[in-house]
Amino acid sequence: MGSPDPNAGQGAGIAAIVNSPVTAMNEIDWAAWREEFPGLRLSTYLNTVSLGQLSRRSRTAMNQFMDLWTETGSAAWYAHWLKEQQASREEFARLIGADPREVAIMPNVSSALGAISSSLDFAKRSQVVTTALDFPTLTYHWLAKKREGLEAVILAAPDGIQVPLAAFERAVGGNTALIATSRVYFTTGFIQDVDALAELAHRNGALLLVDDYQATGQVPINVRQTPVDVLITGGLKWLLGGPGIAYLYVRRELIQTLQPTMTGWFSNARQFDFDPHHLEFHEDARRFEAGTPR
Repeated sequence: MGSPDPNAGQGAGIAAIVNSPVTAMNEIDWAAWREEFPGLRLSTYLNTVSLGQLSRRSRTAMNQFMDLWTETGSAAWYAHWLKEQQASREEFARLIGADPREVAIMPNVSSALGAISSSLDFAKRSQVVTTALDFPTLTYHWLAKKREGLEAVILAAPDGIQVPLAAFERAVGGNTALIATSRVYFTTGFIQDVDALAELAHRNGALLLVDDYQATGQVPINVRQTPVDVLITGGLKWLLGGPGIAYLYVRRELIQTLQPTMTGWFSNARQFDFDPHHLEFHEDARRFEAGTPR
């Protein structure tokens, strides 16, 4: 891991994690890494669970973004920003063991949930199983769909720390469309057995959606080895990238079967045709990207 590259630009937050070789802890230059985060001079920071510290490279990247905006205007999209967007897909894919074609760039978790839920047919299976320990964005999304006939089952935590796998087993059945839960609970830090949840979901013909916001960047995952169907996370917390960017992974075998109704011009494979009469989805996960990214 060594020390941080002070000249790193946009996308470097994930790249620093992905591209660094595994190094013995005693070989890490901790002083150099602390200097990468000037806020650590002001306090002992213990709230990355809410917002990660601002790094020097992130500030540099934001300044570069504004400079390009000033100097080139809309040309920045075609010369720089769309390439940066693809670079972010590729870096995040490496981080979780995915293919870049399985990754969509989203503005936040709510938008990612909307893209997925608008792709599912709840007339066939009308139940989603989640838990009381998950971040409320996850439960609110399914509760709001009650008006569409969806049943949101919110499992309790008997000890206030975890939800036993047995509780999921009792709740999941032939009417379950989705298990939607976290790999790491924001409330307690408990790490769920995602492999067991995936096996349970698939055994019952359901999908597994994982809110990975409190895990990505601190608890490794390889989606080829842990068979999640959908994983949603973002840069706000442990990826230290700040607000305004989230990542949506969808397993490649599912992508072609999902056609979101919450959509926009970035979903269209022929977006620059500006044809108001035809929507042709991208063949990859870009079909879940709706409007112009921030």
